[in-house]
Amino acid sequence: MAGRFVALFRRMGLPERLLAVLLVVVIIDFVANSFLFERVDSFMLRRDDAERIAENLVLARRTMEHAEAGERDQIAHVLSTDRFQLHWFAPGTRRRGSLGLTNLRAQVVDLQPELAMADLELHLEELPGKGNIGGSIRLSDNSLVKFHTHAKSAWKLTLGRIAGLVLPTLLLFALAWVLVRTTLKPLRTLIGATRHLGSGPPRPVPERGPDELRELIRALNEMQERIHQSLVDRTQTMLAIGHDLKTPLARMRLRLDDESVDPEVRDGLNHDIDEMRMLLDSIQAYVDSDGRSIPAERIDIAVMAETLVDTAADHGADATYSGVSSLEVKVRPVPIRRALSNLIENALHYGGNVRVSVRRDGGAVEITVDDDGPGIPDDRITDALQPFVRLDTARARDTAGMGLGLPIVRKAVRTENGTLDLRNRPEGGLRATIRLPMGTD
Repeated sequence: MAGRFVALFRRMGLPERLLAVLLVVVIIDFVANSFLFERVDSFMLRRDDAERIAENLVLARRTMEHAEAGERDQIAHVLSTDRFQLHWFAPGTRRRGSLGLTNLRAQVVDLQPELAMADLELHLEELPGKGNIGGSIRLSDNSLVKFHTHAKSAWKLTLGRIAGLVLPTLLLFALAWVLVRTTLKPLRTLIGATRHLGSGPPRPVPERGPDELRELIRALNEMQERIHQSLVDRTQTMLAIGHDLKTPLARMRLRLDDESVDPEVRDGLNHDIDEMRMLLDSIQAYVDSDGRSIPAERIDIAVMAETLVDTAADHGADATYSGVSSLEVKVRPVPIRRALSNLIENALHYGGNVRVSVRRDGGAVEITVDDDGPGIPDDRITDALQPFVRLDTARARDTAGMGLGLPIVRKAVRTENGTLDLRNRPEGGLRATIRLPMGTD
């Protein structure tokens, strides 16, 4: 039975769930009050407490009946005690308590039958103050004598009354908490799925929760498929273009081997062909798979960086390395090597020199690449990270490339959950900082 209710609750929409919660609260409130009314109606005091109430009421009635109206309020004050307080009221509307003590009234009247002629009324106080049992009697001139008294055994009824008031509220909070938790659980999964949109194969989110949330999850899953298919189509198209263009370029190079071609023309065309091939390689590197399907492995990032610097220095470049001699990190080697190579080549090309350092910073590895070049205008740093953007202030218009060097670096670093930071150094030049998590086996 409980399992069916839970299954039904999960299929409900948000409005239906709220109505269900309110309905349950109303039912519990009705049951609790019915139980309380039944207990109050059948409640009786110990004989000594009942006798005390009966005797005090008879004494007060007889005394006030023979007193003048102007004296009755003072008499009520004199007859009052800490446990039994009396108040006299002129004839008027009589308020009867909502929780009448029927059996207790019969018990008191049985002890003092004359109270039956005084229209005795007894009730349980809703909020105990001067007492937990209250009531009134009517005098012969229709004036009222109201009283409040404390009875130890009545505290159970008072606590039940308070519980009857508080329990539905507590239950409402508990059910609301369960409702929110149940509703937000698939929503949290949905939020997590949005962080992976466009970063790999689609990860369908199970359709759970209210109907409104199910429709949202279904729309997200469909959007994931569309985005993934669009990225796949774009990648395949660009790779196909790059592959097909390399074939005519290869034929053009073969034709240039003909001795009838002027050597100066041949050299110029060969230079143009090399640049076109480099451009195609850059495009392929950018649109190709980001390597997420390739498992990460532990590599020595310090050795990799130092090797790239030494290779550049062997070719006559002003390149130096500083930092740790060995530092292992768990990454995908090929994209990270390409990223470091791009940063070093950019520094040499636009700054004329490069200084690379590697150090460990807590649970991450920090790689900095500095140069002494003109840097990048602060308002164009964000543009420099966008694909196919070339900054005229940082390079000549006839410089080879398509503006994919830094975007390739950022893509590779993001794949490893790292960060890339570009900023101009106060003393001049550009500093590129890569932070990569160390990773665990």
